[in-house]
Amino acid sequence: MSEPQSEIKKLSERSREILRQIVDSYLATGEPVGSRNLSRVLPMALSPASIRNVMSDLEHAGLIFAPHTSAGRLPTQSGLRMFVDGLLEVGDLSTEERRKIEAQIAVRRTKSLDQVLTEAGEMISGLSHCAGVVLAEKQTARLKHIDFVPLEPTKALVVLVDEDQNVENRLIGLPAGLPPSALTEAANYLNAHIRGLTIAEARQAVEVELGQAKAELDKLTQKVIKAGLAEWSGSLDDRKSLIVRGQANLLKDLTAIEDLERIRQLFDDLESKRDLVQILGLAEQGEGVRIFIGSENKLFSLSGSSLIVAPFHDEERKVVGVLGVIGPTRLNYARIIPMVDYTARLVSRVLT
Repeated sequence: MSEPQSEIKKLSERSREILRQIVDSYLATGEPVGSRNLSRVLPMALSPASIRNVMSDLEHAGLIFAPHTSAGRLPTQSGLRMFVDGLLEVGDLSTEERRKIEAQIAVRRTKSLDQVLTEAGEMISGLSHCAGVVLAEKQTARLKHIDFVPLEPTKALVVLVDEDQNVENRLIGLPAGLPPSALTEAANYLNAHIRGLTIAEARQAVEVELGQAKAELDKLTQKVIKAGLAEWSGSLDDRKSLIVRGQANLLKDLTAIEDLERIRQLFDDLESKRDLVQILGLAEQGEGVRIFIGSENKLFSLSGSSLIVAPFHDEERKVVGVLGVIGPTRLNYARIIPMVDYTARLVSRVLT
């Protein structure tokens, strides 16, 4: 049994139902709810006094809290997480919503993958009324030629030409004591092995061959080859394309100064691309929809936002990106979870 389910099982039926109603009220209104109002909506007959006793237990367990001096209660992030993991009844998309998503994504034809993903981000932002986010592997052109140009004893320029005749240069460090012939040997070796491959494919193929000692190259030349490919593979930020659409949706219906400050902090968070890339990268490690709530992750610890994302795959079932939405913790999880899941599945279908 999973940990969330196990924790939920520890609660009595009335505790689970009262927690569900408190969270439902919070998601619908953002306002705390008291025992008298709960007694009117609970499917079981409980007096306000009995409800207050249960609420006291839930508060002691860290699942709800009383804001200010209010008699009502709101869910804590732990309570919200327990609700999402075990009490939430996920709905299904309407026929109209499915039609809109399919019309936007299913027909790729003359569109590039970047266009498809950008439109997917815009579409899911519009349907969810949140910010849409997409993180994907950058589409890399096939390689045609690579060369090493010595600049000084410990530096060289790597010149790469792709099949579209685009030329790019990168500076790399050279190992001490490298003979001049090593750069020529490294270029010859790479040009015999990388033509027609992407950088990622070339790096993998060369690493396998060097690891199996199939290449008769000295150690210094191997270091040059690995340094050149590593530089071109780039950092995590360089290899990933991040698309964020619909940030303006997050400014709607704000009523308090603290709400404006929260959204300002969220915008600052979104500018920190590296942190967001790392969070989305976690979603690439599993199947299905992943939900990150508030301070459960470093990125949204101050803005108190939630992230709902799902991975999409290429024809080899390899995860090549994730998509989803960012919004306040008061998201309509029951509606957005299936929306993100269905959109990711459609994008995967387009890529196969």
